[in-house]
Amino acid sequence: MTIKYLLPALLACLALPAGAVDYQIDPSHTYANFEIDHMGFSTQRGLFRQTSGQIRYDPEARSGEIEIRIDAASLDTGFGLRDDVLRGADWFNVKDFPDIIFRSQRFVFDDERPVAVEGKLVLLGEIRPMRLEITRFKCGLNLAVGKRGCGADAQGALRRSEFGMQTGLPFIGDEVRLHIQVEAYPPP
Repeated sequence: MTIKYLLPALLACLALPAGAVDYQIDPSHTYANFEIDHMGFSTQRGLFRQTSGQIRYDPEARSGEIEIRIDAASLDTGFGLRDDVLRGADWFNVKDFPDIIFRSQRFVFDDERPVAVEGKLVLLGEIRPMRLEITRFKCGLNLAVGKRGCGADAQGALRRSEFGMQTGLPFIGDEVRLHIQVEAYPPP
């Protein structure tokens, strides 16, 4: 193949897809992290190691849909005894509520770039509105995996008491800051 034909073919591969594209969340590059005040002494952090979900993104229509499912039992704060307590009935109650789910309702754009996603968070059987601010966003060819995908960093805050998680209040903070890093690729 000559350079005359190779360059247009390469550019066609690199062009952004037109219209809505479906993506599957890559669980090896997607984590939900959280931060909470611990009695005014420190900020405790943790993450959930197992996620799944789908994204539909249409840059031309400036719209999309997201569902991120977080396995509550995959909670990891770096201290096993605390993790066992947090998985229990007084906190995340993973036996009765194994999933934490975020479902989008609307993408918010600034020109061509999505800057937020508004939706609903399902936690402990309660459903509350949640807005995730998008601090990083990119769609394109990931050379490491050899395929097109999208990635983002998003963050928001919630009051755990609104979901019925009252344990430790007011000594352990009510506000929880949630950070989600996500990478997603078209399904195989």
